[in-house]
Amino acid sequence: MTSSEQGAMLLYPRIRKSPYFWAAREHGVAMYSVYNRMYIPRHFGDPVAEYWNLLNNVNITDVGVERAIEITGPDAFTFTNMLVTRDLTKCEVGQCKYTFITDASGGIINDPVLLRLGQNHFWLTLADSDALLWAKGLAVNSGLDVQIGEPDMGPLQVQGPKSLPLMVDLFGEGIREIGYYYFREFEFEGTRVLVSRTGYSAELGYEIYAFDGTKNGTKLWNAVIEAGKPYGLAPAGVCHLRRIEAGILALGADIDLSTNPYEVGMGYPWMVNLDKEGGFVGADALRKIRDDGVKRQLAGLLIEGEPLGTYNDGSMIDSFEVTSEGTLVGKVTSACFSPRLEQNIGMAMLPVELITVGTSLRVNVDGIFRDATVTEMPFVDSKKETPKQAVAASAGT
Repeated sequence: MTSSEQGAMLLYPRIRKSPYFWAAREHGVAMYSVYNRMYIPRHFGDPVAEYWNLLNNVNITDVGVERAIEITGPDAFTFTNMLVTRDLTKCEVGQCKYTFITDASGGIINDPVLLRLGQNHFWLTLADSDALLWAKGLAVNSGLDVQIGEPDMGPLQVQGPKSLPLMVDLFGEGIREIGYYYFREFEFEGTRVLVSRTGYSAELGYEIYAFDGTKNGTKLWNAVIEAGKPYGLAPAGVCHLRRIEAGILALGADIDLSTNPYEVGMGYPWMVNLDKEGGFVGADALRKIRDDGVKRQLAGLLIEGEPLGTYNDGSMIDSFEVTSEGTLVGKVTSACFSPRLEQNIGMAMLPVELITVGTSLRVNVDGIFRDATVTEMPFVDSKKETPKQAVAASAGT
């Protein structure tokens, strides 16, 4: 019996369902987990096949669990700019930003994708933490006129090299005009949707946000399934094989309240804008962390031995210990066997003196120590050229 067969996920009323839960279930979800107190399909039977289909065709993925915080009101810009680490004066209406929400000590509460729908209208699509409650708590005594809630929507991912023609078939040539990390509104069969050029796959892809998601989710899912038939579309879970290859962070694994942006290689001045007007929660702590320097940092590892699995198949139940000369020095936070690299790869939190490329370490995988070597990360497409590729009708525009 494999680790993934040793337990079962109970499906019952008290766990929320995404707008696409019932439609996705029709395709034979093989494994669920809970994310933002909602069920998320982890795979449909073969994560490796889903990986290759993502690289060669197109996948549809229920990520409706990335429930949004909606922030509106006369002071919505001021409040949201205080909530996140990026300077939102540099975010246009119709633009998306990947950002952090940090606590007073600089720890990472969440790493949402922010969408600016209007001058004082924002959605923050969340990773797995109670950021909605955090935002509501901050607003109580802020003296700012804001309304904070959760809209009835949820993103649906359409990812892979054939996502563009599929999306053009669904929504028209206007899809080609959506730049990387921008969005536009469309109407689909009487339903308002937003389409953003974003995703959690490091491939060319889009996310569709259906307004009135509870009512319209199944209709949207089925329409994408039908339109995707000529392009080899398949239902899939979030592809952690590709996510790890790309060095994309997972909240609860690679980042959490105990980590800060500088430790995870994201302390860029544009990502953690310590000089923006009004500041943000955690800015003072992060300024000190920046000035003092970090003692540990996330790094890439090549891990020897038998294939580790796909991460979302139950093969990595907990982090792996990392040792140097017999001493515990860190942990592997995410790891898998990359099918195209034919190599075990992982992200590890290590002391800064051990992150030099070529450093030899040992990793404890289920009681067996394996040799490992520090390497560059991301492991594939380090410049993110694949998701950023030009798709407009006129070349390069």
